[in-house]
Amino acid sequence: MSEEHDGLEGETTRTALVSAAFELFAERGYDGATVADIAVRAGVGRRSFFRYFPTKEAVAFPDHEGTLARMVAYLRESAQDPDPVARACDAARLVMRMYAQNPEFSVRRYALTREVTALRTYEKTVVWRYERALASYLDQRFATLPDGGIRAGVIAAGIVAAHNHGLRAWLRSGAHGDVAAAVDRALELVRRTWTDRGDPVVVIARPGTPAWRLVQEIETAHASDGRA
Repeated sequence: MSEEHDGLEGETTRTALVSAAFELFAERGYDGATVADIAVRAGVGRRSFFRYFPTKEAVAFPDHEGTLARMVAYLRESAQDPDPVARACDAARLVMRMYAQNPEFSVRRYALTREVTALRTYEKTVVWRYERALASYLDQRFATLPDGGIRAGVIAAGIVAAHNHGLRAWLRSGAHGDVAAAVDRALELVRRTWTDRGDPVVVIARPGTPAWRLVQEIETAHASDGRA
């Protein structure tokens, strides 16, 4: 990797390539803009393009590699989090925030992706990598459960589906409204469904037992099970 790929100069070149690509996609269509065209518009050589992006599809998703790396790091920091499902939901919000940082670009990319089969295919691989990162984390957290592997995969898929439901509704609207609220509502449904609340507590009482006595019995049962 050359020095040009690192530091401020490298980031400037990378940004220039992304801007040039989307300008050309708008002018000539996705298929009409070649990698060489993008490099010339950005003022760099064709080889420089491939230092930053392995394919033309990748230039349309320039922010996902960094976001995936942040997600993995965030999950690694939480090996002992008492609520792994909530932690995984929070990790998914990193993706939402990445889209929200640049609404105009996100909406343009969404519209382009809907039109171009190659970009939809590439997007699926990006989403799959997020899902695998979540599933890997949850699989480790649920390793002691008989159904841990299945549970991890199902919850990870649910988190991705919920996140994308809220995010894509926001993108279809042209980035109007509160994307965080939309995503939060969907993710909260997943969290409530899958967060372990422990075994149910059954209290047997005589008719007429005061309510305070029932509450006391429930609290005592939870305390004895280590969950108070």
